[in-house]
Amino acid sequence: MITNKLAIIGIAAVTLTACKGKEEAFQRPTQPYNVIELQKQEVELYSEYPATLQGVEDIEIRPMINGYIDKIYVEEGQEVKKGDLLFQISNPQFAQDVSMYAARVESAKTALEAARIQIEKTKPLVEQGIISSYELTNVNLNYDMRKAELEQAKATYANAQTNLGYTVIKSPVDGVVGKLPYKLGSYVYSNTVQPLTIVSNISKVFAYFSINEKQQLKMFETIEGKTFQEKINKIPPVTLVLSNGETYNQMGKVETFSGLINNQTGSFNVKAGFVNPDKMLRSGSSTVIRIPTHLKDAIIVPQKATSELQDKRLAYIVGKDETVTGVPIQVVEVPGGKYFVVTEGLKSNDKLIVEGIGIVAEGTKIKPNLIPADSVLKF
Repeated sequence: MITNKLAIIGIAAVTLTACKGKEEAFQRPTQPYNVIELQKQEVELYSEYPATLQGVEDIEIRPMINGYIDKIYVEEGQEVKKGDLLFQISNPQFAQDVSMYAARVESAKTALEAARIQIEKTKPLVEQGIISSYELTNVNLNYDMRKAELEQAKATYANAQTNLGYTVIKSPVDGVVGKLPYKLGSYVYSNTVQPLTIVSNISKVFAYFSINEKQQLKMFETIEGKTFQEKINKIPPVTLVLSNGETYNQMGKVETFSGLINNQTGSFNVKAGFVNPDKMLRSGSSTVIRIPTHLKDAIIVPQKATSELQDKRLAYIVGKDETVTGVPIQVVEVPGGKYFVVTEGLKSNDKLIVEGIGIVAEGTKIKPNLIPADSVLKF
């Protein structure tokens, strides 16, 4: 009986020792994690919007008459001045019309002169009573008729000259020649859909882009001004990012917002102007507009230092007892996908965990390794 009790005690002792060993085996040392101490700061952030460039004037060059392209005086991309020759349209009928109507003008002048001479002959005869005044009335009416015919002939001749002038097409502005879709010998129409080319005045270009209503309201919150136009005028200079990722060397200015929101997109159409002295920017180019926003007393956190849980976004801070606590936060996304501006939930001097997010559970005791904030917040 005593032997059985000793055996039971021995088994219990072995069991307790095993359990204790397992518990010690599961106990891990406190792990170090990098944290930063949050501070309010003054920063300039940028919002980016896809944009398309257009010249200050993009003029479609269209034929005013039907005919064959007889000459092309320019090349695609060539710079031209106002009045430079662009195209010659061949339509022999207009040259023939000019000759014909010029002859009619001369004929009408001759008829008018003959009517004038007839008046001079008739007046003395009427005065002498040789013929009745009725004859003088007739010759005066004939003179008026011939005069009207001359004016009509002149108008027809001028119209023929105008039509002939349409056979020569000149540039209406200083600019750059666009695509030339038609070749020599092509027959073109006055009502053709596709223009002969487009001449773009690119001494200044406009970047056209869209901003949704929420973005516009957020932008204007930080801009002084009593009226909508005053706020537009005080939007700081904007930057143009070219398709190769380089920044254009001239700053631009937001000039207009559309008067109404587009019902289909919920956005404002916006126009920003840029001077283009070197003609580097061209109509039709795809670019990005970068608008700065100046923030005071802002708390910035890396996006990767937060997590989403259902409809909440959480940041993780370390308390005085070095225990991890999840804090619900309200944020505004900074373009670029790297940072958030925290509007609610965090304050200065909070110690934010910046690594191990999704691994370190709330309530875990850690060893915080304080690192400089600017090592992870690089704007």
